[in-house]
Amino acid sequence: MPSRYNPVRSVILLVGAALAQLGLVDRRSVVRATDLSWPRIVTGIARMSKSAADVAMVGLALGPAAIAGVGFATPFWGLAFTLGGGVAGGTISMVSRFYGAGAEEELERTVKTSVLASLVVVVPVAVLCWAFPRALVGLLDSGPALDYGARYLGAVAVGMPFAALNLIASRTLVGADDAWTPMVLRTGGAVVNVVVNAVLLFGLGTGVEGAAAGTVVGNVVVTGAFAVGLIRGRLPGVGAFPVRVSPAGPAVDRATLAELTDVGTPLLLRNLAGRGADFPKLAIVGLFGPNVAAAFVVALRVRDLLDTPNWGFSLASSTLVGQALGRGEEREAAAWGRDVLRFTVAVYAVLAASVLVFAEQVSRLFVDDPAILPLVTAFVVVTCVSVVFRGVDGGCVGPLRASGDTRWPLYAQLAGMYLFAVPLAYLGAVTPLGVWGLYVALVAEAFVPAAITYYRFRSGTWMAIGRAYRGESGVKSGS
Repeated sequence: MPSRYNPVRSVILLVGAALAQLGLVDRRSVVRATDLSWPRIVTGIARMSKSAADVAMVGLALGPAAIAGVGFATPFWGLAFTLGGGVAGGTISMVSRFYGAGAEEELERTVKTSVLASLVVVVPVAVLCWAFPRALVGLLDSGPALDYGARYLGAVAVGMPFAALNLIASRTLVGADDAWTPMVLRTGGAVVNVVVNAVLLFGLGTGVEGAAAGTVVGNVVVTGAFAVGLIRGRLPGVGAFPVRVSPAGPAVDRATLAELTDVGTPLLLRNLAGRGADFPKLAIVGLFGPNVAAAFVVALRVRDLLDTPNWGFSLASSTLVGQALGRGEEREAAAWGRDVLRFTVAVYAVLAASVLVFAEQVSRLFVDDPAILPLVTAFVVVTCVSVVFRGVDGGCVGPLRASGDTRWPLYAQLAGMYLFAVPLAYLGAVTPLGVWGLYVALVAEAFVPAAITYYRFRSGTWMAIGRAYRGESGVKSGS
């Protein structure tokens, strides 16, 4: 296996060492959380950088209308990750518990059931996006960006099922203490994506369909690699997998499906609540005019990059807490959850502060038009403030997800998006509050869920829920 030392890991460890020196976290928590999280964070950086590069390449090749079109199509493409991620959230909760308890048969049934469940929920959406892309994008915009968005969505829809399957495979390995392999495979897929995009957009002049084709090809390649590795138990050039899933035997277990549905449905609805709010938000942003819309889309790309620590820390927390719960060690589970939460928030604060200092320089990486540069910079500043609360939310959701207490994160997401973010954005569009409505909406969208999930985490109720699930699944330890 390649060396795991790299700049991302070193920076994370530096922050963790400072916290340990202050007595805020245990050194063992720093090392374990870092080893589990940094490969996922690198994966997130690669994938979100790919998304930012996609937008930049589309803009250079086709202009701002194409950027806007891709931006309006992106929430529909994101439904694959929303729906698949909900199922995968249940997968990692169950896999981590079964792996911690050494229950190999239950783990294998969970993976098979998760694969079929993700296809059932994602394929119909993919077909809809492929068949009616213009009508769907037209719900958000009717200007010159519509044609670009419809063409992009119709082509990228083919990759939706593969994106969902990648999430299941990735969460399975992370739940079994292997975040390295998903990082290697999904980062490789991101590289394939960017290379294919560049060839098709600049070499062959295929338009937005070229950018969509790069996304599809990248996801197909990664899905194939995961499938080979899970079936054979190892992948040439990558190494052994911690779990193996035989294609033989029953594909669906009713009891497993029932638990997966119970745990995963609130997570799916939580993800859907977040993604669903993107549609009215983008429609509202369109009311502000093209300059604000462009600045908002750039801010979302920056936020996605800043939010990559949660790719690792939230799942690391789920894994560590879930494994402790699987052994019946609730006190240890609570300690893991507390330490990883503090660690997460510290990393977010350092990262956000670093970008905040260079907000204008960061904005220039996306736009060079002096007419909108100040606006983009302002959105980047607001993003830096709000993203710290996303760190709090992710750090709290990890333990809740591991225990099966997935309803409160759903309630938190619904409240943040629909009771605060969307109304505040609309208020800005129809009152003199103006663009400040969008600024406040971005902060509220992160702060409200963080406050709610933190309250639930501090209550400790999630441990009792985890105890109940251990009893139902028959995976117990003498706690």
